[in-house]
Amino acid sequence: MAESFRTVAERAAASFEVQGSEFIGHVAPAETVAEAEAFVDEIREQYADATHNVPAYRVRAEPFREYSSDDAEPSGSAGKPALNVLQQRDIENVAAVVTRYYGGTNLGVGGLARSYSRSVKDAVDAAGVVESVPHERFTVTVEYDDSGSVRSLLESADVDFSAEYGAEVTFSVRLPTAEASDLRDRIRSATSGRADIDY
Repeated sequence: MAESFRTVAERAAASFEVQGSEFIGHVAPAETVAEAEAFVDEIREQYADATHNVPAYRVRAEPFREYSSDDAEPSGSAGKPALNVLQQRDIENVAAVVTRYYGGTNLGVGGLARSYSRSVKDAVDAAGVVESVPHERFTVTVEYDDSGSVRSLLESADVDFSAEYGAEVTFSVRLPTAEASDLRDRIRSATSGRADIDY
């Protein structure tokens, strides 16, 4: 069985104020670095008028990726404290962004570090933490004659999939990594090797 890991259950946000500055912590599940970056960009766009949007993420890529930025806050006062929360909670495949609207009072490095870490903690608490297993995706392209047997195989395996009907039928499949190899073998067998499997 592929090793399970802890991640956030869903997207969530939480906010509070410190001496006039408003902090809003946002978290979201992210399976890839691209998904994490897209979430960061989305929050930056949504809160483009904020003084700072501080990102941090941890993604189970090859190799494992961790990233944070202070986004023009004093060095070490924002990104690292945000990332530290994800590390201490042992959460992976997660992206966090802390939005700050400056309230006119300087909080100092210690005050900032506390506020940025609290923002991520509160957002993670709001999202909830779940155990997850690694998933992978692959596509199966078949002629119409084979599409019925592939569809019923995927339905009986109880996996997430979508189908696109063009000149041929393409199924996009997402399932736990531990089950993927066996399912691909069963699809090859059911179609006598005619299925084109791409992963």
